[in-house]
Amino acid sequence: MKEAQMTIPHLFRCPISLDLFSDPVTLSTGQTYDRSSIEKWFAFGNLTCPVTMQKLHDPSLVPNHNLRHLIEQWRQMGHHFHPEYSTTIDPSLYLKRNLESPHSTLQDKLQMLEKIRVLMDETPFKTPFLLQIGFLPLLSQLLFGKLDPQFSGKYADFEEKLLSCILKLIPFGEFQCLNMLKEESKLESFLVLFENGSGMMKQNLCRLVGAISSSPETRELCAMIGRNHRFLQGIDHLIQQNFETSEAGIEAISALCCLESNRESLVREGLINGLITYILNTETKERSSSGTAMTTLEELVGSERSGKEALIKDPRGVKAVVKMVFRVSDHGGSESALNSLIMVCYESLEAREKAIGAGVLTQLLLLLQSQCSCRIKSKARTLLKLLRSKWDEEQ
Repeated sequence: MKEAQMTIPHLFRCPISLDLFSDPVTLSTGQTYDRSSIEKWFAFGNLTCPVTMQKLHDPSLVPNHNLRHLIEQWRQMGHHFHPEYSTTIDPSLYLKRNLESPHSTLQDKLQMLEKIRVLMDETPFKTPFLLQIGFLPLLSQLLFGKLDPQFSGKYADFEEKLLSCILKLIPFGEFQCLNMLKEESKLESFLVLFENGSGMMKQNLCRLVGAISSSPETRELCAMIGRNHRFLQGIDHLIQQNFETSEAGIEAISALCCLESNRESLVREGLINGLITYILNTETKERSSSGTAMTTLEELVGSERSGKEALIKDPRGVKAVVKMVFRVSDHGGSESALNSLIMVCYESLEAREKAIGAGVLTQLLLLLQSQCSCRIKSKARTLLKLLRSKWDEEQ
């Protein structure tokens, strides 16, 4: 029996019982245990992770289907690894132990992260193994744990590498570990990183928000971020002041719009003005996210009466939308611009006057003569009829 146990790979042993996993489940800390063993641990009144001794704010158990599948493959191969497995698991465990170790220096951890990055870039098929042994929760904990107050030099480089690795792992893994950001201290770390980090850090945190917004597992977290004043003001500054990083900010705002409550917050925090500024600033740029910005603006105008009012009130608002009506390379932005103008012009004389003054009639005629879709041409005609009928009523 002992000889049989010795042949069990370390990865396949429960840290509590030291036996082969029969029903592996993962905690929010990223550590995996056999279900029966961890449930007994909880039954004795323990509210910590046995390996890391971290207090568990979320004691839920997530089935580790990847590890279970790997064990089944190992059994089918007669308790022997395929060469690819053995060359992947052992180095990965070594890297993980070094990142977890309190004795590892910052320089050591930087080297470990670089090795992880190379592993994922050069051999992407190995990425699932990193998830199976809990890399995503570990990296998230390291990133959003206690921050160095100086936040500079090698430490800033460490944080950027952590976030880069997290973004590479997220498409393959569970989003649930990101719910650690619902803890006040961890959300504070997120905000400090966003406010004080480099341009690359800001862009990657925006991409992280996009990932959070895409998953039902992190819906509550998406709502928390979407109503956070500091984050929304930071995004507004980002899209208005720095074109190099503003596209990621536009994508984050667009992602947050998936929730109605977030749309209310975005309007309240003045993001409509930020979107207008971005659209006008990118008018002459060939590559930009102006189409996404226009689609997002349409969502905000359509979901909130205060959104329509904010668009009309901004002296540049209607003008910016009119400029998006005829875009040779972006018919999607044209359609959103038409929808937005139809919504505001139907109810507001001021909006109609501003649209006509900004040259909307010329833009509509150019659009009707272009190669755009029949649907867009139909909406252009609808707007023309609306402007004409309202003008007739006012005479």
